This record gives sequence, C-alpha cells and structure tokens, in this order.
Amino acid sequence: MRLEASAITRHLRSLASWSTVRRIATIALGCGILTFGMHNVHQVVGITEGGVLGGILLLNHWFGIDASIASPILDALCYTVGFFVLGAGFLGWSAVSSVLLALFYALWERLPHLFPDLSAYPLLAAIAGGIFVGVGAGLVVRCNASAGGDDALALSIHKVFGLRLARCYLFTDLTVLTLSLSYIPLSKIAFSLVTVFISSPLIDFVQNIGASPAEGTQSVAAPAHEACPEASSELS
Repeated sequence: MRLEASAITRHLRSLASWSTVRRIATIALGCGILTFGMHNVHQVVGITEGGVLGGILLLNHWFGIDASIASPILDALCYTVGFFVLGAGFLGWSAVSSVLLALFYALWERLPHLFPDLSAYPLLAAIAGGIFVGVGAGLVVRCNASAGGDDALALSIHKVFGLRLARCYLFTDLTVLTLSLSYIPLSKIAFSLVTVFISSPLIDFVQNIGASPAEGTQSVAAPAHEACPEASSELS
C-alpha cells in the first residue's frame, strides 16, 4: 500500500510539474503574440489600444520610453492599486505575464520589424492588430493571468465605485484613447476602435475554447483567477 501511495504521489507531482510548464509556455506564447502585434503593427502604423497597452504606446511616443520599460512600470502601478483594493490573490500569475511581456518587448525592439508595413492600409492594420491582441491576450487570460494591469485597474474601479465591470473597462480604454488624440489623428483613433471591437470578443473566444457551456458563460471581464480553463493550481 505504501509503494502504491508513493507511486500515486510521484504521478501527481509529475502531472503538476507538467501542468506548470504548459501553463508558463502558454502564457509565454500569448505574450509573444501580443507584443509582436503591438511592436510590428500598432507602433508602426500609429494605431493605439486602450488601457495599459495604449498607455505604453503613449509613453513611447511622447517620452521615448521603451515598451520594455513602460510595460512593467504601468503594470506595477495598476497592480499596486489592485493589491490594496483586491488583495494579493489576484497578483500571482499576472506577475509572471508582466515579466514575459517585458522580455518579449525587449526582444522585438532589438530586431527589425518582422511584419509587412501596413501604414497605407490602416483598416487592414486595425484588423491585424486586433487579431494579434485578441489571440495573445486570450491565451494569457486563459492561463489565469492578466495581459497587463487593465484587469487589476478595472476591477479596482468596479469595487470602489460599484460601476458595472464592462463600464470600468470602457472608461479606461476611452481615457487612454482620448489622451492618444494628442499624437494620433481622429481618423486613426477610429481605426483604434476597430481594433478594440475585434480584440475584445476574440479574447473571450480564445479564453473559452474547449470550455464547457457553463465555463463558456464566463466573461473575459471576469478576474483572471475566476476564469482559467487551463490552470490546475495557483502560483504560491
């Protein structure tokens, strides 16, 4: 019996270890896809995003701050707010994704642009950018993490002011898009809205691939620790 129990324990540990590796690999894949689109489409064409992702582009344009630096700074500010408002439970795997986002930004910034320049086709760029963001962020959210500080900030606003969560996300996106009018023409902001309307449902779709009908009803706006079909354990 002891030998059987020991074998079961080893098997469970092996499964847990593989699950963790797969989870990190999926988060890394999502971060890679997301940052690839941000660097090779959004920054090149001048199409911005809302929330933290748009804030990264805003800081990069006006202050010359590299995305690999701006990303962890903005995430840290949002996660600090989330820590005091929501508690520490939300922050575990999101810290992993923040590190991976910064690493991938650093990688893409040291390479030539690897995607065709779509500056002459802004609508096509908006669609492509929305797909990159939607698939990349969806993979990250699927693994019980956050693709940026947007979740922590929106959830904090929701808890403090009692607003509907969808409105909290809309508030942060529109705030950044409005500020982005300082360097992006209104016509391009319109294309940014196209990107937002493509990426949002795509995140939800990627997050819920393979989920049961009950799980599939979870909104992408739900906090990451409540919507994770892939994850089997929390980061301690």
